[in-house]
Amino acid sequence: MGAIRVLVANKPRLMQDLVLATISGQPDIEIVGQIPDETQLVSAVEETRPDFLIVALEKSDRLPRACRTALESHPRMRIIAIAPNRNSTMFYWASLNIRSNRIESSEESVLSALRGNARGVQNAGGR
Repeated sequence: MGAIRVLVANKPRLMQDLVLATISGQPDIEIVGQIPDETQLVSAVEETRPDFLIVALEKSDRLPRACRTALESHPRMRIIAIAPNRNSTMFYWASLNIRSNRIESSEESVLSALRGNARGVQNAGGR
């Protein structure tokens, strides 16, 4: 198994330095990049394809929009978000949400489902 690829994107420079000091000496972790602010986050994730993204949380424990966008594009990536002024850290990941509906056993229902049409759905509640 290869090294764990980490992209660091913490705004406060001191926070970024502390994160880098913590992980940089680990033999199984590779720092694939550092970015100074959120505006570069999505493109940096696209370029480096990290296993983990470490970011700073500023105002709340809600994931910043740029992180959400990056996670939607790269659902295998994990995010560690640190709020240093509140001594709080959040761990974010995406999960596959599998749903099902029963459809009629007919050619029309199968074709309808393939076309994304809700016709032929017997149980709209799904599971």
